[in-house]
Amino acid sequence: MPTSDLESTSLLTGLAPVIAPDTRILILGSFPGAASLAAQQYYAHPRNQFWRLVGALVGEDLYALPYIERLPRLLAHRFGLWDVLAACEREGSLDSAIRKPAANDFDRLRHLCPALETVGFNGQASGKFAPQFAQAGYRAVVLPSSSPAHMALSFEQKLAVWRRLTDKDAVDGSTGQLF
Repeated sequence: MPTSDLESTSLLTGLAPVIAPDTRILILGSFPGAASLAAQQYYAHPRNQFWRLVGALVGEDLYALPYIERLPRLLAHRFGLWDVLAACEREGSLDSAIRKPAANDFDRLRHLCPALETVGFNGQASGKFAPQFAQAGYRAVVLPSSSPAHMALSFEQKLAVWRRLTDKDAVDGSTGQLF
């Protein structure tokens, strides 16, 4: 009896967190895309705007650096990087194709990142976790996705929202979250 494509899809495992004890801002994606998993690098797709957006926030052209140099620079600016999912099944790179999601263990964040204040969510899929983080006492900021699949906003429009990560006073009074 032949198996379906879904049954033959194997479990994918995400990337390790990029964090330090002095991390103050953590950006969470949903799960690495196919290009990122193949390269074992966060936001490896050349059209993904993540490294350009964060580079603009920290005043350093992170996109121009080799990946191995980006991570220490990110940490030097007290930014961290991870995903909400540790593992899932998925064909391709779209969040809508994610099946059998397994969340990362975020309970250990207080111990690993005691200086953590703000958690940014790169897109709506990861943004579903924002209430959980807000309830845990973190400032939660849902951001427009940096993915090349989400180009409804220009780079400048996305950057205007991403700047809220570093603006501690920009909070929606009705929800306590930024959008």
